[in-house]
Amino acid sequence: MRKAERLFQIIQILRRSNRPVTSAQLADELEVARRTVYRDIAHLIGQRVPIEGEAGFGYVLDPQYDMPPLMLTPEEIEAVLLGVQMVAKLGDPAITNAARDVIAKITDTVPDDLLPFIAEPAVGLKPEQVTNSLTFDTRPVRRAIREGRKIDLEYRAADGELSHRIVWPVLLGYADAHCLLIAWCESKQAFRHFRTERILDIEVLEEIIGISRGRLRQQWLHWRETELSRSRSAQG
Repeated sequence: MRKAERLFQIIQILRRSNRPVTSAQLADELEVARRTVYRDIAHLIGQRVPIEGEAGFGYVLDPQYDMPPLMLTPEEIEAVLLGVQMVAKLGDPAITNAARDVIAKITDTVPDDLLPFIAEPAVGLKPEQVTNSLTFDTRPVRRAIREGRKIDLEYRAADGELSHRIVWPVLLGYADAHCLLIAWCESKQAFRHFRTERILDIEVLEEIIGISRGRLRQQWLHWRETELSRSRSAQG
């Protein structure tokens, strides 16, 4: 790793941490000696990067420090490209187009010396035809999740039974063969998973969910863990 890339990576490591990062942790992630970390930290401080701390305690970066957000490393670019390929396999046109737009923005922004890593990345997925292209428009659901709004939906169950539900959307979950809307169902007073191909009609309501998005998600995670524990106990 070149020194310039290493200095950038040190800043990235400090930015993503909410507690002091020791020289040993930095050295381990960068795969360099601790004395190299000391020299790099001193160089960054000399360049007026607001790093505080000392050997033995750890280092922190001033959260107000402003660094250009698209100073990407080749590894980060390839990670994004691999993610775009994975997203395309989901068969959701709206998400796929958004991912491609990200690549276009990166291409227009990064320095010329990084363009080869976009044109000819060192990573890739096995080319496969997407067989589970979604006909369900996920954009209203994703908007409802972001805005914390209730959804009115008409749903056909696996046995053909039709139902009308008011739900609190938590997450859109993607699997190899289908997409699930995970939500709290007001009529069942419980979390439910709805296959999007069985949703016949959907309306995002103006009514706001009564709890925060984060709290609703935590409740669902707790419910999921409880259900998994019950399943494991039943199998045991």
